[in-house]
Amino acid sequence: MYAIIATGGKQYKVSEGDVIKVEKIEAEAGNTVTFDQVIAVSDDTLKVGNDVANATVSATVVEQGRYRKVIVYKYKRKSGYHKKNGHRQYFTQVKIDKINL
Repeated sequence: MYAIIATGGKQYKVSEGDVIKVEKIEAEAGNTVTFDQVIAVSDDTLKVGNDVANATVSATVVEQGRYRKVIVYKYKRKSGYHKKNGHRQYFTQVKIDKINL
């Protein structure tokens, strides 16, 4: 059985026991979070729309962290203009516990 959830402006295909990294969620490590925006659930047949209106996915927060640094470099030739910048995006790693229909 798998489900497609939406969080942080992205969609993820998850099954029970999966460990995924999602956009930062305000929760401590060890806490339980619930994803209410379930788009589809499939066990043998695919269920969407009103069939999954009350479906939820519960998960446990494993850790809070940051991705590797992404370097942004801007440059314009012949003018002496260059600018170097870096960014590290925050993430929350969660373990999917249960898909509730």
